[in-house]
Amino acid sequence: MMRLLYLFVFVLFLGSCSEYQKVLRGEDLAAKYKTAEELYKKEKYKKALRLFEQIVPQYRGKPQAERIMYYYADTYYQLEDFYLAGYQFERFAKSYPKSQKREDASYKGAKSYYELSPRYSLDQEDTDKALEKLQAYINTYPDSERLKEANALVAELRTKKEKKAYEIAKQNHHREDYKVAIAAFDNYLVDYPGSSFREKVLYYKLESEYLLAIGSYQSLVKERLTVAQGYYNNYKKYYKTEGEYIEKADEIGEDIKSRLEQFK
Repeated sequence: MMRLLYLFVFVLFLGSCSEYQKVLRGEDLAAKYKTAEELYKKEKYKKALRLFEQIVPQYRGKPQAERIMYYYADTYYQLEDFYLAGYQFERFAKSYPKSQKREDASYKGAKSYYELSPRYSLDQEDTDKALEKLQAYINTYPDSERLKEANALVAELRTKKEKKAYEIAKQNHHREDYKVAIAAFDNYLVDYPGSSFREKVLYYKLESEYLLAIGSYQSLVKERLTVAQGYYNNYKKYYKTEGEYIEKADEIGEDIKSRLEQFK
């Protein structure tokens, strides 16, 4: 009995495969369209995609094109081919500005670039593009039910960029290239004034100037210690009693004060 059941299922499977191959290899455009849509709705995206790839050029400019182009873009999205999904959704949004699917396409297009954003240590070109697309979506659809999620994605991507910029500046500090590190930390504070890495930046900027000062020619020590003291005061302005680096900063502050007294 079980053998007959397996045989029956196997025959059905072969029949469905052969029917698909027949449509795929055939010339019936309507059949391809119908089968592609059915497969898409059944979440059989790989098979659907092969048919969509065949019919998209044929339906361009026709009434069905809008529907097909959306399915085509979303098929790439569901298959996690985010490069092509982002491109096709962007193309759809531009081609059909009055479409009911335009908001969905705009969001999924932006989300595709978000998915392409690499870890913070790599080049952030795709992160920049994702931020641009997500911000455009937020500006265009301020009442969207996806607004909270879109803002969360933007915050995540911005943090990634902030971390990369912070790590680059910190690497200069660790290489003892203190002048370059200080300039990088200054630029960071301008570019990311509300960053979660702000305390770290203020501390390492202080430490960079302090280490630069005590390693300088004697003629430059007082001037640089005075600058470092200003950085210490700035750090303490924001982190008087609580902060990850308060103890270290205070130690540096005391040493700066002691060294400057020697110049009086």
